[in-house]
Amino acid sequence: MTQIAVLTPDPADKTYVGRWPEVLDRLKATLESTGATVTATPWSDHVEDASSLKAYDLILPVIAWGYHRDHERWLKACATWREADLAVANPAEVLRWNSNKAYLARLADKGVPIPPTRWTDRVTQDQVDAAFAETGAPVLIVKPTVSAGAFRTLRLTPGEVLSDAPEGAAMIQPYLKSIETQGETSLLFFGGRFSHAVNKRPVAGDFRIQVQFGGLYKAVTPEAAAMALAEQVLAAIEEPLLYARIDMARDDAGQWVLMEAELIEPDFYLDHDPANGAGFAEAVKARLETWAASC
Repeated sequence: MTQIAVLTPDPADKTYVGRWPEVLDRLKATLESTGATVTATPWSDHVEDASSLKAYDLILPVIAWGYHRDHERWLKACATWREADLAVANPAEVLRWNSNKAYLARLADKGVPIPPTRWTDRVTQDQVDAAFAETGAPVLIVKPTVSAGAFRTLRLTPGEVLSDAPEGAAMIQPYLKSIETQGETSLLFFGGRFSHAVNKRPVAGDFRIQVQFGGLYKAVTPEAAAMALAEQVLAAIEEPLLYARIDMARDDAGQWVLMEAELIEPDFYLDHDPANGAGFAEAVKARLETWAASC
């Protein structure tokens, strides 16, 4: 019988204790429909030694929430998994580079549109003031390059004093007003095939679309331009992906721009999937068959 491990949060991090078991239950139901046995195990238990993961036919890091709070250990874990040649999907190298939002600059170099971004090793008031002057934006977003779930993300207006700034590397971008009026749209792909799309809007007066901040979610049919952007992003990534969530929003000119390519531990929003996760199950089965044939 196929054995699948799903990596879950570090038990010492209580941030997600009330949410991840529900997501795990949905994933288990989907994966067990293929005849697999699913075991949950904290990612933090396999940082230095990956030997206990070798027994699994597939290791899914899809609920490794909170890695950004312990990034150095996450990088060590990715290196350990890569060196052990584990059957991790997405690949351990993807889990490494996708954990730092600086990858957006590399995708932009390949022609993928992203919001205008100023990158810095340490954000300062002078940099924020310069960004306002250069962009003419009425609002800026400042966030760490290693982040998730709006962690340490600031929304600033001209003249506002920078406080509680992210520590270390950060990014400064014009705030996209469309987030409030049209939301952010996520396109889900399994095994390279489009599955479903979800629109996420913040509650009135907020800019954060995450569910923990009251974000409002609904299934949508993506327009052709949104699909084209998602496919452009996937084409710019060289590694084989089992799953991908491409998050995008409209800029002030009404054009779609990439916000994130979520390739580590994205919520698949299976509760909004008309196929109830069948596409993910099929992609997992196909990946396992491919690996078995290559052995």
